[in-house]
Amino acid sequence: MTTVQYSVSIFSILTLIFLPGCVVGPDYRTPVITTPPAWQGGLSGGLKNGANESAQLARWWQTLGDPLLSGLVDEAAANNLDLKLAGARLRETRARRDVSGTDRLPAIKAGVGAGRTRSSAETGTGASRTSDTYSAQFDASWEMDLFGGKRRALEAASATVEASQENIRDIQVSLLAEVVLAYIEIRSYQAQIDSTGATIASLADTEQIAGWRFQAGLVSQLDVEQARLNLEQTRAGLPTLLRNLEQSKNNLALLLGRADGVLKEVQIIMTIPVVPAEVAIGVPAETLRQRPDIRRAERQLAAATAQIGEAEAARYPDLTLSGTLGLQAASVGNLLNTGAFMYSLAANTAATIFDGGRLRQKVEIQNALQEQALISYQSVVQSALRDVENALVAYAEEQNRRGRLQDAVQSAQNAEDLARNQYAAGLIDFVTVLDTQRSLLSLQQQLIVSEAAVTSNLARLYKALGGGWSHNSPHVTTTLSTAAGVKP
Repeated sequence: MTTVQYSVSIFSILTLIFLPGCVVGPDYRTPVITTPPAWQGGLSGGLKNGANESAQLARWWQTLGDPLLSGLVDEAAANNLDLKLAGARLRETRARRDVSGTDRLPAIKAGVGAGRTRSSAETGTGASRTSDTYSAQFDASWEMDLFGGKRRALEAASATVEASQENIRDIQVSLLAEVVLAYIEIRSYQAQIDSTGATIASLADTEQIAGWRFQAGLVSQLDVEQARLNLEQTRAGLPTLLRNLEQSKNNLALLLGRADGVLKEVQIIMTIPVVPAEVAIGVPAETLRQRPDIRRAERQLAAATAQIGEAEAARYPDLTLSGTLGLQAASVGNLLNTGAFMYSLAANTAATIFDGGRLRQKVEIQNALQEQALISYQSVVQSALRDVENALVAYAEEQNRRGRLQDAVQSAQNAEDLARNQYAAGLIDFVTVLDTQRSLLSLQQQLIVSEAAVTSNLARLYKALGGGWSHNSPHVTTTLSTAAGVKP
């Protein structure tokens, strides 16, 4: 090769290297989602329109004013196994993204070698010959990204990493809400057990009064048996409540990641956490930006869009540059001589001429997957808006129900006191006393359940709003990183 030819070849290769390649496939644009300006349901029960404060939404359980609950939430965020598993998956997707990034770079290898060759004496030379070869060289190869396939692959991998990050946040939002719900359930069963115990004591007094009146000949044995029936029937409900309480404790221990399942902290009976007087719920657009499941679906859509370009680029020619630079000599001492220098440069291009339409169908597959991702994203948005609307209605209406039950319990308590006094005075029959006692116990239990439901519905509302994480909350970021085992 002449000097002119050599210069032209080098110039051609460098021109190919520095030519800006085009990027095939569609560029991603975030879909425009139209949301209502405000929530459809009427606001009541302390709900109000207004911007959600990021810090309050990130630590919404603190509004319940229960330090023990806050401590349990932090423990779950640090030790829950599902959250740790999601963190391991995030590290995997980050490593895969980094692999996609290195695919765009040249690969360079260095090596040294030594060899000895002995020729055969039967090949016509008349005598065998032995020769030694020593070499030291660098080998480089680079598959150029002329049509942006590798860039699209990196885009898809980066979007997948971001989707995995949102998946961790989504798990955290659900986890922390489940911890609060399990804690409220424990306090509810404890309150029901305490209320049932008080009712049993009252029914025992009623049985004693019936026994005294029977001994005095004022009533028949029927009153005594009815009183005992009512007492034992109420006692029979305790084992079910105790079983449910223990199961709720076990569920909470699992959420906290405690292998022993022991929850000594909740042995002391405390009241059900009380909801704050006012709750700012923001507007639908804020919820779409806050909910991790929506953010995850949007990133999955971005990844699916980039993969169309990756599949499209496979239909175009590819160009690979390779070269070797090194030293080669018959002895180690001669490797440093000027004549030992050697090199090679090569450029190879290849294009698919016929494959029966396989590459075209792969592009069609990615188009269909991108359409599915778009529909999934739209579905997640609609489900999110519905979740919030349902939570708003449940929270407000349960407060109305609780207010009615509070009035009913007060009236039932008054009726039970009057019935007991009038029965002791012989003014009414025993059936009336039994009816008032049964009504009082039933209403008391319903009120406890309703009080727990109000607080539980607030937890579900905050979950529907995407509460439990924030970009601007260092505490939540630290908690998330500790649980997932990843850097923020």
